[in-house]
Amino acid sequence: MTAPRSYARYVAIGDSSTEGLEDPDGRGGYRGWANRLAVHVMDAQHEPLLYANLAVRGRKTREVRLQQLAPALAMHPDLVTVFSGVNDVVRRHCDVPRVAADLEKMLRACRDAGATVLTLTMPDLSEVVPLARLMRDRLLALNDRIREACDTTGATCVDLARSPVTADMRLWHADRLHANSEGHRRIAAALAESLGLPGHDHSWADPLPLAERASLAGRAVEELRWTREHLLPWAWRHARGISSGDGRTAKRPTLETVDDSVK
Repeated sequence: MTAPRSYARYVAIGDSSTEGLEDPDGRGGYRGWANRLAVHVMDAQHEPLLYANLAVRGRKTREVRLQQLAPALAMHPDLVTVFSGVNDVVRRHCDVPRVAADLEKMLRACRDAGATVLTLTMPDLSEVVPLARLMRDRLLALNDRIREACDTTGATCVDLARSPVTADMRLWHADRLHANSEGHRRIAAALAESLGLPGHDHSWADPLPLAERASLAGRAVEELRWTREHLLPWAWRHARGISSGDGRTAKRPTLETVDDSVK
């Protein structure tokens, strides 16, 4: 069996998912799947790993390409994760071909620099989140373009959208946009499996135990709560042109050795 490649420098670029939102680290910040993956890589190779996370919440794909790609490449990474698109898909207007083109440019640039490159497809929550049905077609179209871009560039597509467990709402935060801690753990495990890291297999995709289905009245109450606590504040903020990432910078803008602060 061929030993997995070892890595010296891992750089993560993207939006709030890569930043780690809704996976609290217990110190007032967020851990997230990128941090978790960095720990998996370091533990598997028993060698130090330098890790930077340039992701900023609220960023659309074009912004990720223009603001994060060049700094990432300047760090000469041999492992890169690229994930964005959610902030494009949920907008009132989404130019899927343009978003896909920006993603492909990032994948190609990182591959041309000699890095192993991983990206993800986005789970379809339309069966369990009624509002998600409005954007289902564009999400599925973008996922197809992501798969094609990986075929073209040689990047690895970790196809979360084809694993039914990723649509289980128990892996998602109450805002329905971000994974919760268990969701982040499973995403990191899926990425680790794709790298062939020892101790990681396809068990991340195992279904959760069957849960009792909420009553119609209970689901209606939950929809109202989500609308009041998450949808309406989000819509009001965006109507005023305000992004959750305004004034924010990357949580880990330079390469640093993976240590307990990442865990």
